[in-house]
Amino acid sequence: MSLRLRADVSLAETDDGMVLLDERSGRYWQLNSSGALALRRLLEGATLEDVVKALVSRYPVSRERAGSDVTALVESLRKARLVRS
Repeated sequence: MSLRLRADVSLAETDDGMVLLDERSGRYWQLNSSGALALRRLLEGATLEDVVKALVSRYPVSRERAGSDVTALVESLRKARLVRS
């Protein structure tokens, strides 16, 4: 599941994760470190399973929880029209 940011979305890494700016609306979206890791990997072309493995190896989270959280993140970003497949 690879994603791309829409052309009018800017990304900035922060100490605690990352921030996305929707330049059309002026709205900011803040991701914590685990959300930033997931999005970064997806933008690099990783599969959902690759992202889940990365999260489970870095954070104390189950595979099921990591999978549902990544799916929810992707759906939220799509709904906000920040990313496209």
